[in-house]
Amino acid sequence: MIDEAFHLTPLDVRRFDFGHAFRGYDPARVDQFRDQVADELERLGRINQDLDQKARSFHEQLRAFRERDRALNDALISAQQLRQETKEQAEREAMLIVREAQGEGERLLEEVRGEVRRVQTELDALERARRSYLSQMRTLITRHLSEIDASDRPVPGVSVE
Repeated sequence: MIDEAFHLTPLDVRRFDFGHAFRGYDPARVDQFRDQVADELERLGRINQDLDQKARSFHEQLRAFRERDRALNDALISAQQLRQETKEQAEREAMLIVREAQGEGERLLEEVRGEVRRVQTELDALERARRSYLSQMRTLITRHLSEIDASDRPVPGVSVE
């Protein structure tokens, strides 16, 4: 188990005094080992600093990626909303155009119906005029025929020889 309160630095290892005892450890080997441990602690400290720096860099990159992801998601949502609004606007405009076209069609149809009524009225008037003309012609022809018939009859007291 590692005690979090105990921090050993390479300088602590280099300065640590093991004391001298009779028949103790070989001081040269202890000094050599202490130097090796200090060197290793320095190397591990540098690696730890590098890893801490890389971790901070990765955390910063992760934060940047999350911000970009959030911005992309926001842009995607905005694009979807804009697409939906554009679609709805286009549908509204299409319905308005259809209604206007239907209204214009109805107006033109009414105009045509009015024109048909006017032409029918003219045709009726022309038919009445034709019948009147024919009747007058018949009357005139009948009168002329009567006059011709009357002129073909011998006149009393006139002889034709």
